[in-house]
Amino acid sequence: MWPDRRLIDLFKTEFPIVLAPMAGVMDADLVIAAAQGGALGSLPCAMLSVEKAREQINIIRQRVSAPVNMNFFCHRPVDADSAREATWKGRLAPYYKELGLDPAAPINAANRAPFDAAMCELVEELKPEIVSFHFGLPDRALLSRVKTAGCIVMSSATIVREAVWLEEHGADVIIAQGAEAGGHRGMFLTENIAEQPGTFALVPQVVDAVGVPVIAAGGIADGRGVAAAFALGAAGVQIGSAYLRCPESKVTAVARTALAQARDDSTVITNVMTGRPARGVANRVMREVGPISPDAPAFPHAATGLAPLKAASEKLGKLDFTNLWAGQAVRLGREMPAAELTRAVAGAALARLSRLAG
Repeated sequence: MWPDRRLIDLFKTEFPIVLAPMAGVMDADLVIAAAQGGALGSLPCAMLSVEKAREQINIIRQRVSAPVNMNFFCHRPVDADSAREATWKGRLAPYYKELGLDPAAPINAANRAPFDAAMCELVEELKPEIVSFHFGLPDRALLSRVKTAGCIVMSSATIVREAVWLEEHGADVIIAQGAEAGGHRGMFLTENIAEQPGTFALVPQVVDAVGVPVIAAGGIADGRGVAAAFALGAAGVQIGSAYLRCPESKVTAVARTALAQARDDSTVITNVMTGRPARGVANRVMREVGPISPDAPAFPHAATGLAPLKAASEKLGKLDFTNLWAGQAVRLGREMPAAELTRAVAGAALARLSRLAG
């Protein structure tokens, strides 16, 4: 029924749909629910300790027998720059004053760690069917260990050159991430977000440039988007924003309201929240300081200075300093269980593909 079955056969899932790993707003519950609906569930591990990641995978394994994807960041860590940190704190000082916070009080560093030997040992122990990376691939030795453990390797590309590089360096599947996608840009061979193509332009060019299966990501939230991705040559899709309002996600009540009210023009790409370009629903600090600010410290250090503001603002029921990552199709999201949503999207896609074939 699907025009390209490579991804279904490779992942051994019912549908060629991947639940996007969305750090901070989901855990095992959403992974399980999406898997029960026939999608590949992805657990975001970039903000988890080894112990927490192990616990989450064990919960998933106890509840479903479906394959699972463990997702990691593999950025090159940059030490905090005290001068830039001071400039950033100065830029945020009026907000600290407004909320009655002491800008000199000690703050915990942002916890977004790249894939390392400890996490690699965990992968070797747990042997997830799929391991995906964001911001390129880890070094050759670590990647070799992941593949020796029997894991299928995926990573994101935002331009064709990145896709070709990923295939040459061992990726088994490439996620073509268009500019519409929510969350951090997976870019690693370019820093120019102004040049990033949209999904419709990117996917067919990546498909033409590589031999491995391509997953389309960005702006896909219903059956129409899935069918369009297959028409462009993709073997599957990755969907994130459409799942944010599912009951299994950990999105707060006030954030759910913001997502429900979001429009097609509600999201922006910003570096203000973490120091690296990411798409999310525009909030007060994005509008007033950015959305792109030269003052923002390098990833992930920009998040450190914002953390006290985020916590204080959320206590007041506000999202002024909260990174609500979402893509341009966020308005198409629905409030329904994730398994039900997965089946609805897949069914609508197959119906549309059938009509197009006829």
